[in-house]
Amino acid sequence: MRQAIQNLRNAELDSNTLRGSGDVDDKLGEDPTVTEEDKGTAGQDSDTDPDGPKATEEKRHTAGAEGAASDTTGDLTQDVMTFGRKGSEPGEFHHPRGVVVSPSNDIFVADMSNKRVQVHTTEGVYLRHFPTVVPGTADKDMGPHDVCMDGNGTLWVVGEGGSAEHVVQYSTDGIAMGGFHLEEIGYFRGIAVDMRTNHILVTDAHQGAVHVFRPDGSLVRTVQHPREEMRRPRYVTVDGNFLVSDRDTHRVYVYDESGKFLFQFGGEGSGEGQMSFPHGICTDSSGHILVADYGNERVQIFTRHGEFVRTVHPGFNPEGLAVGPEGQLVVTSHFDHTVTVYPCY
Repeated sequence: MRQAIQNLRNAELDSNTLRGSGDVDDKLGEDPTVTEEDKGTAGQDSDTDPDGPKATEEKRHTAGAEGAASDTTGDLTQDVMTFGRKGSEPGEFHHPRGVVVSPSNDIFVADMSNKRVQVHTTEGVYLRHFPTVVPGTADKDMGPHDVCMDGNGTLWVVGEGGSAEHVVQYSTDGIAMGGFHLEEIGYFRGIAVDMRTNHILVTDAHQGAVHVFRPDGSLVRTVQHPREEMRRPRYVTVDGNFLVSDRDTHRVYVYDESGKFLFQFGGEGSGEGQMSFPHGICTDSSGHILVADYGNERVQIFTRHGEFVRTVHPGFNPEGLAVGPEGQLVVTSHFDHTVTVYPCY
């Protein structure tokens, strides 16, 4: 398992692509969109709750999705469901990050600060959780950053331990099946599986790259922008091409299967198609690209070519995104410690 680190280091030296880390706003635990006043509020623990102790809190409310004139004829209103709260009990979250929905409609959430993956139904019913253990290392467990599922129905989780960063394969019941180690960089990492090759893609915000591994941890290739414009990749997804969100340049970068750069879209701003610190990214069965526009408190939907379609406003800073087999949109909130499910969008 240590071989993956050496392979990665050798590849870095051979390609001469090592770069400085730049500013530290994207370091774990830092958020450049939070003001000092917000930090004081976000840092407070809710020791008392007027609603009393609940393992799972469900809220139903109405949210709007703004449609582009070419796509819809007016506002779309729908009931959405939010579950969870800050805590460590079953059904509670502490800084949820990445999320994936299985073909059987189970939601798997990387519950980062609780060092576990939680499993719920798409109706918000708590099913189980399992600790994100790291077998065969000095790190007994890790804080999971992101989670994805391969074609065999097993989970791949990337996270940070005390001495290194890790990729671990788990069964859906939480049994560790394998994995490999990564060099510690101190930045958030996203993960995805290319179903065609079973390769594992992991973002590297230190190098401005996406590393492609085989399941045994051997490095296949490192993907970077030809002009080094992709600087702080956050999340990654695969839908024929590799799609990467970059919170530093406020863009999405698209590469083909071989790692060749194809195009990019976005750019800093709050207008249609512009972004502010994009985080989670996924695609749906229609080929749409969905991006968690974190700083603008919205989810933007694009065509497969990066053309703006419409916007969904969740009312919070969206972190992780996933689309379920029945078209449900699932969004995590890092600061609210919740998961929101849209039956449609």
